[in-house]
Amino acid sequence: MSGVWVFKNGVVRLVENGDAAAGGEAVRRRKALLHTESGQVVRSYAELESELRALGWERYYGEDTTTLLQFHKRGSLDMISLPADFARFSSVHMYDIVIKNREAFRVVDV
Repeated sequence: MSGVWVFKNGVVRLVENGDAAAGGEAVRRRKALLHTESGQVVRSYAELESELRALGWERYYGEDTTTLLQFHKRGSLDMISLPADFARFSSVHMYDIVIKNREAFRVVDV
């Protein structure tokens, strides 16, 4: 359970997944994957694949290529699995990429 505790009119309540704004309403912030070397936000899988290839990741063609886009790094057990549709690319996927490439990517608020 994550969020912000808001005190309003003598009542404390948890506002989940956001910051407390005026009036106690939640404000959602969108996340983006930032390539730290270039300072550019990743806006497509083509851009992401280019950056991952430069870091030694290879496209993995497994059984389910219609719903998943996967990358594997030689000499490692790590696998990056992403939804095939970039519109479903979420902060969970972004953090997975960041953890496996700490120096190359960051997740930022946009």
